[in-house]
Amino acid sequence: MSNACEPKAEHIAISRSNGIRIDWQDRHHSEYTLRYLRDHCPCAQCAGTHGTPSAAAGPFPLYQPALKIQEVEPVGNYAIRLHWSDGHNTGIYSYDYFRRICPCADCVGAPHPPIAAGS
Repeated sequence: MSNACEPKAEHIAISRSNGIRIDWQDRHHSEYTLRYLRDHCPCAQCAGTHGTPSAAAGPFPLYQPALKIQEVEPVGNYAIRLHWSDGHNTGIYSYDYFRRICPCADCVGAPHPPIAAGS
């Protein structure tokens, strides 16, 4: 696994209805479902930082309409902003953050340095 501080994405495949797959230059592969990405949104509101409570489920937590990515916006050369079908669009997912939250079996138990603000 590469240094998590300098992840280099070689190829990014985005499916607006299924999720994101990233092939890294060190031959690691990460796959993220839409629900996983939405649940791991790094924005201040969702993360509960800056004194705000973390985003809670809506008034009908059992009903969740199909989640989709409406738009993907590049943020410099280091991140993407996802615009979700639920109207949320403030999360900026840096490539470093993508690598840190990789859900694969190799990464889940691996130690990672703390996530810096804005990552």
